[in-house]
Amino acid sequence: MIVSIIIPVYNAADTIVGLVEQLTTAFEENHMLEIVLVNDCSTDDSENSCLSAQKLHPDSVTYLKLARNFGEHNAVMAGLNQSTGDYVVTMDDDLQNPPIEALNLVGEAIRGEYDVVYSQYGEKKHSISRNIGSWFNGKVANWMLRKPPDLYLCSFRAMSRFIVNEVIKYDLPYPYVDGLILRSTSNIGTLKTRHEQRTGGESGYTFRKLVRLWLNMFTTFSVLPLRIATLMGFTFAFLGMGVGVFTLFEKWQNPDLPVGWATIAVLSGVMAGVQLMAIGMIGEYLGRLFLGSNKQPQFVVRERHLRKPPVNS
Repeated sequence: MIVSIIIPVYNAADTIVGLVEQLTTAFEENHMLEIVLVNDCSTDDSENSCLSAQKLHPDSVTYLKLARNFGEHNAVMAGLNQSTGDYVVTMDDDLQNPPIEALNLVGEAIRGEYDVVYSQYGEKKHSISRNIGSWFNGKVANWMLRKPPDLYLCSFRAMSRFIVNEVIKYDLPYPYVDGLILRSTSNIGTLKTRHEQRTGGESGYTFRKLVRLWLNMFTTFSVLPLRIATLMGFTFAFLGMGVGVFTLFEKWQNPDLPVGWATIAVLSGVMAGVQLMAIGMIGEYLGRLFLGSNKQPQFVVRERHLRKPPVNS
């Protein structure tokens, strides 16, 4: 059985060779291993590190170099499309996920016959801002994607070939891997794994990238934001009618009472804000539809260095 490990690489020159070595050691007596390194246009020396890892392990390492920075989920999709394994593990490049735990995830997927097994951390060693972002992302997913409340979505996961084939059917430019998984299956397991302290560098998840991730979730896998905009429109329309009735009643009670400009200004501001928000939301949907129909690529591979498995494999 072949196990593929997909690693999106971004500024990981110091860790990627060690990660490949540890993965090779962890899997050498259990399964045939395929490691797909996807360099998401790193700005450090990650390319040479990836090429060194491939030179050291030409029978198991495939290296993809993307033409520009597409983002983690697009890089993962590039790796999934390249993978050939019966089970596929996706993991980060920073050694916070011990490679032996990748083997444990695959074992749990096989034992439980799960389509997907997510890693669950007893104690996460991410930064406070990253943890807050993950918490918020999970709450939004509960609401919009109907994610089970006790399921923690993380990038360290094992997937069967069945679910990988379903996920890679999506070829539009804004993938959200967890959303693609949740819309395809409910046969999901979890396994408690260790999470190590980051040994060097900084997380690639900036606030801007987290916002982009939330927008993908909002606009790619649900029309709920449009329904909320419609509900808010009805709510404020009724509120405006109520204020109008109250104003007429007050004027009827006291004909000399001047109508306050403050009320009009506040209502105008609120209504204008709601309208602009709804128009912006619709524009986001239409923009993504346009980019999808315009064939904006999900990823572009500039170079492929394919593994050369042994002839007797």
